[in-house]
Amino acid sequence: MYFYKDLQARADADKPVRVGLIGAGKFGSMFLSQVPTTPGLHVTHISDLDPASAQQTCANVGWPPELISKTRFGDDALDMMRKGEVDVVVEATGNPLVGVTHAQAAIENGLHIVMVNVEADVLAGALLSRQAKAAGVVYSMAYGDQPALTCELVEWARSCGFNVVAAGKGTKYLPEYHSSTPDTVWDHYGLTAAQAADAGMNSQMFNSFLDGTKSALEMAAIANATGLSAPADGLQFPAAGMDDLAHTLRPVADGGQLAEKGQVEVVSSIERDGRPVFRDLRWGVYVVIEAPNDYAAACFVQYGMNTDSTGRYSAMYKPFHLIGLELNMSIFSAALLSSPTGSTEHFQADVVACAKRNLKNGEMLDGEGGYTVWGKLMPASQSLSIAGLPIGLAHNVKLNKDIKAHQPISWNDVDIDASLAAVTIRREMENQFKPC
Repeated sequence: MYFYKDLQARADADKPVRVGLIGAGKFGSMFLSQVPTTPGLHVTHISDLDPASAQQTCANVGWPPELISKTRFGDDALDMMRKGEVDVVVEATGNPLVGVTHAQAAIENGLHIVMVNVEADVLAGALLSRQAKAAGVVYSMAYGDQPALTCELVEWARSCGFNVVAAGKGTKYLPEYHSSTPDTVWDHYGLTAAQAADAGMNSQMFNSFLDGTKSALEMAAIANATGLSAPADGLQFPAAGMDDLAHTLRPVADGGQLAEKGQVEVVSSIERDGRPVFRDLRWGVYVVIEAPNDYAAACFVQYGMNTDSTGRYSAMYKPFHLIGLELNMSIFSAALLSSPTGSTEHFQADVVACAKRNLKNGEMLDGEGGYTVWGKLMPASQSLSIAGLPIGLAHNVKLNKDIKAHQPISWNDVDIDASLAAVTIRREMENQFKPC
């Protein structure tokens, strides 16, 4: 993707790409920090629950006063989208319920949408993407986040004629993390609660990264965009560094740890006994490829690729991701090329709420990263067969029966408001899409 000359021309003609940002949290702040140095880009509106705080955020990340004065700050995202003063909407709230509503509003108003909100995308992205195509607008993953970067690697591999064996990202993982709560999260990060509070770090959000929920959501998003499959028993989090990807993430039949070719998986940066993995991929993404013929396999060796013992499997990876600092690529791809940087195409994988401990009838679920549930990746067909409750809807809903620790929770186990827009669109998606 080459945008810079076009952006300079737009800047010279005073016709910038106009962006409306919803949610000025950490991701939004990282994006906003790049705006003053990007030609041809104008953030016309920022919608946040606390507009004054959003305005201060712009100052904190380096916006000059004159740039702040050219931006409208408010708390009504729907009104922002009705005004017709933006080309691309960035949904960065992280709230799956409002995220679905914002996405539909953008589509209805003929606006491209970059869905930073992976929670909302996994909840209903297949239907939202279909609606966007029908309206002639782009529904896109957020470049800089690991799902979009992984999809880019998969696209590269397939376009070059390689077989994709596995794709995913790295993280820090131990099995006991699934039981982590906001009270225990900082112990695993090596911080005190006071240090985290001083840094403005949200314990529940960070716990969602630790307890496996965010990894499950991101792998579901990749599977739904690429058609790769979700492991039948959930993510296995094998420990593997950059040099071990091709060896570890090949089928069991060939000496690896994959049940089959063509899966998503997350690799751990630490061994099960806590030892660090050599050249870990904690912050990165990868794709494992298979040579389609003997000649290609020979080229792997000739050009120094990291292969398994057979020489037929190799891996390409990106060791880091810059999150919101790279978001411009999605915005410009949508506005200038009418193309997404990754987009949901299937209902291939799902993330179901599972109990962190024994839960009692009448307890309120508190969603991803909380005290009650974590999200487990599973094939969509399996989720539908057990009527699994999507993790995106496991927020502020009451159980109507006891649930044992580690047990998946179903729609029938909770009292949920069927009139909620997110529930309605999720049900509609389940009816329209049959898992691949």
